[in-house]
Amino acid sequence: MNCPRDWPEPIVRVQSLSDSGIRTIPERYVKPPEARPALISSLDDNANIPLIDLGGLLDDTLRESTLRQVSDACRDWGFFQVVNHGVRPELMDQAREVWREFFHEPMEVKQAYANSPTTYEGYGSRLGVEKGAVLDWSDYYFLHYLPINLRDFNKWPSLPNSLREVIAEYSAQVVRLGGVLLKILSINLGLQEEFLRNAFGGDDVGACLRVNFYPKCPQPDLTLGLSPHSDPAGLTFLLPDQQVPGLQVRRGDGWITVKPAPHAFIVNIGDQIQVLSNAIYKSVEHRVIVNTAYERVSLAYFYNPKSDLLIGPAKELVTPDRPALYPAMTFDEYRLYIRTKGPKGKSQLGESLNSPK
Repeated sequence: MNCPRDWPEPIVRVQSLSDSGIRTIPERYVKPPEARPALISSLDDNANIPLIDLGGLLDDTLRESTLRQVSDACRDWGFFQVVNHGVRPELMDQAREVWREFFHEPMEVKQAYANSPTTYEGYGSRLGVEKGAVLDWSDYYFLHYLPINLRDFNKWPSLPNSLREVIAEYSAQVVRLGGVLLKILSINLGLQEEFLRNAFGGDDVGACLRVNFYPKCPQPDLTLGLSPHSDPAGLTFLLPDQQVPGLQVRRGDGWITVKPAPHAFIVNIGDQIQVLSNAIYKSVEHRVIVNTAYERVSLAYFYNPKSDLLIGPAKELVTPDRPALYPAMTFDEYRLYIRTKGPKGKSQLGESLNSPK
């Protein structure tokens, strides 16, 4: 499967549509009736994903219960929030705000970083390359941090002036947190502490950032900021917009709107961890809703396996009663499939792993 070198149709910036003052959204953003966000996301408006204090890992009396909370969240939810995670709160705020400033730079500044389907790196406004596809109401910026050979600061915005420095420090702290979480997940699966980190490539892991910008929308009941999908990554660390909730997580037949805790990361299991754990941990569908009154900015950091390593179920987790559920595939192969198809719910895991290579 080869990824096209350019987009199938002219790119329209959603922020420009929003700023133009239109009262109805273009047809290409209107979801079919069955895919539109419902007025009620869940039966219990007070429901939320688990909130876990990672500070308990440093307390001998709380360590076991903290490990158990993470294990339960991975098995039952696929999503959780973490506080006392080691990333400085002020740095989190700075990271979010420098990107908000970027999206309010003049269009010619942003357009200089326009991306293509070959790497997605840069300023973008669509996922997937199917001609005539219904699009999401969002713009984004995608960049690589690891491996180092993919890190090209020329592709990181030079404005605002502090962006490169802030995001470099922020990236280093999030990657450190990713290593901590992989150890916790390995221990909880009954594996050696370094198992998942080694399966990801040890010091050669991948890490990339997608900054999501969701402009105000005149008809939020007809569209989505991001269609339902599970993340192809290993782990995702989401820095949400503190003021405006928008992330929804599938729970049974409904959707729960995540209520962000102050300076918490929202962590979710990606498809690669589902494969490695032989579906003991599952990646879970999520989507993003938009609204008429507020724009939203969020930062999704993807902690990934080294792109050319084969990822398959850990042999320690394969038994006669629980045979391997997935064939081995490199993350490059899997990611190419996702980039070609765009967000496709949870079907992407089964379809891509069963498709001929």
